[in-house]
Amino acid sequence: MNTKQRVAILFGGKSAEHEISLISAMNIIRALDRARFEPLLIGIDKSGAWFLQKEARFLDQDQDPKTVALHDRSRPLAVKPGGPAPHLIDLSSGQVLPEPDVAFGILHGPYGEDGTMQGLMQHLDWAFVGPDVLGSAVAMDKDVAKRLLTQAGIPNAPFLVYHKHQRAEIDFAEVRQHLQLPLFVKPANLGSSVGISKVTDAAGFEEALDLAFAFDLKIVVEQGIVGREIECAVLGNTAPQGSVIGEIVPEDGFYDYAAKYIDDKGAALLLPAPDLDAETVERVQALAVKTYQVLECRGLSRVDFFLTPSGDLVVNEVNTLPGFTKISMYPSLWGLSGIAYGELITQLLNLAIEHKTAERNLRSAM
Repeated sequence: MNTKQRVAILFGGKSAEHEISLISAMNIIRALDRARFEPLLIGIDKSGAWFLQKEARFLDQDQDPKTVALHDRSRPLAVKPGGPAPHLIDLSSGQVLPEPDVAFGILHGPYGEDGTMQGLMQHLDWAFVGPDVLGSAVAMDKDVAKRLLTQAGIPNAPFLVYHKHQRAEIDFAEVRQHLQLPLFVKPANLGSSVGISKVTDAAGFEEALDLAFAFDLKIVVEQGIVGREIECAVLGNTAPQGSVIGEIVPEDGFYDYAAKYIDDKGAALLLPAPDLDAETVERVQALAVKTYQVLECRGLSRVDFFLTPSGDLVVNEVNTLPGFTKISMYPSLWGLSGIAYGELITQLLNLAIEHKTAERNLRSAM
C-alpha cells in the first residue's frame, strides 16, 4: 500500500516569468522528500494548457532561463473544477488521475501568483502552498498593497497610480510636483522587475510609461528611495516567523530581471546582510511579519525593504511565491536561518495541509 502523499507540482504558466518557474520547479522536485512525498509534475505552457511531465526528461536540461522549456506535450490534462473527485484526466489515455494530497503551484507572476490559480485550486478543494486568493491578489497588485500598508501605518514609498486610458493625460511636470527623482515606473500587477524602469528625466519617463503599459492596464509611478535593499523571508500560517536578513547590491543600482535570474554578476547577494545590529534585525523581522499579516499572507512570502541612511524602514514589495532557483533569496535566507532547502519544502507542504484541514473543519451551512 502506497502511504506517500501525492504532491502536484505546477510550473510554467502564462506570465513573463515562465522560464523562472520551470527552474524553481526543478529545484523543488529534486529536494522533495521521496520517503514521504510522491510528485505529480504538471507543466503549464504559455497558452495556459496543462500537460503531464516525465520527471527524468524535464530535469534533464540546464537551468538556463534562455533555454529551459516544456518539451513534453504528449499527455494533455483536462481539469474538472468543482464537485466530487476526480478532477484530473489524462486526455491521451482517458485515465483518471488520483487526487493530490497537496499542490505546490510554483507559478510566478500573473495567472499563478495573483489569485487566479489559487481560486482554481480552491474549487478543486486542494491543499496548496502559499497565500489564498485574497492574499495573493492584494500582494500582487502594487497599488492595492500600498494602500493597505498605508492604512495600517506601514511605511512605503510615495506613489501615483494611472490607468491606460489616462495615458495621454500623464504629465511629467505634474508628476514631479508630487514625487522626487528618481522615479520608478512599474506595471501594477507583475513581478521580478519585468516592465519596470528607473527614470531621471522627461524623455525616460515617456519611454517608461510605454514599457509599463505594454504589460499592464494599470501602472504605479513611485518615488525612488535612497537606502540599502534588504529582504526578509517569512514562513508560517497563524504564527509566522521572519528569517535572517539578506541584502541586494545591484551592479547598476537597479535590481532588474536580468540581475535576478540571468546575469550572475548583475547583483551581489549579501547573506546575511552585513553590519546590521540586533535591534535593526528585530525591527525588520517584526515589520516583515506585520506586513505579511496585513496583506493576508500565509505559508510563505518574501518582504523587501529599503533601509534608509537614517535607519528608517520602507516596505518595497511583497512576493508571495518567490523564486526557488539556486540563487533565490527566499530559500537561501531560510538556509542561513537553519532550515535546509529540502526541509523548507516539507514545512511548506505541511503548512498547506494544516491550513486546508482547518478550512475543511468549517461549517458550510446553517
